[in-house]
Amino acid sequence: TRMPMLSGFSSPRANWPSVEISDSEKEIRVTAEIPGMDEKDVEVMLDDGVLTLRGEKRSETEDKERHFSERFYGRFERRIPLGYEVEEDKVNAAFHNGVLTVTLPKTERAQSKAKRIAISGGAASPGKSKH
Repeated sequence: TRMPMLSGFSSPRANWPSVEISDSEKEIRVTAEIPGMDEKDVEVMLDDGVLTLRGEKRSETEDKERHFSERFYGRFERRIPLGYEVEEDKVNAAFHNGVLTVTLPKTERAQSKAKRIAISGGAASPGKSKH
């Protein structure tokens, strides 16, 4: 199976939110941890085989009160190329306890493209003759 390449651009943390991608025969599932946010703060888009997660995490306190922070605030965007055709009208996004789960069913054609390749043993190398 092909695993998608991940990219993100935002400052200071380009790889936020953290995502996990599972790829089964029938669907792709993308899970993103977005603590401290509500579903109204997050936007999920699918365009030309790329899933985009974007939103903005706002600080609970004003900057003048903060001395130091490693927590992420601000706008974020993660673009995830899927690598398969998906049934766009059957995509489902759910948000629960700070975790966004997007389920993307693969098209019939994408499901049939996956093939298991036989692996031969190392006893004889093809194309080499013994002299």
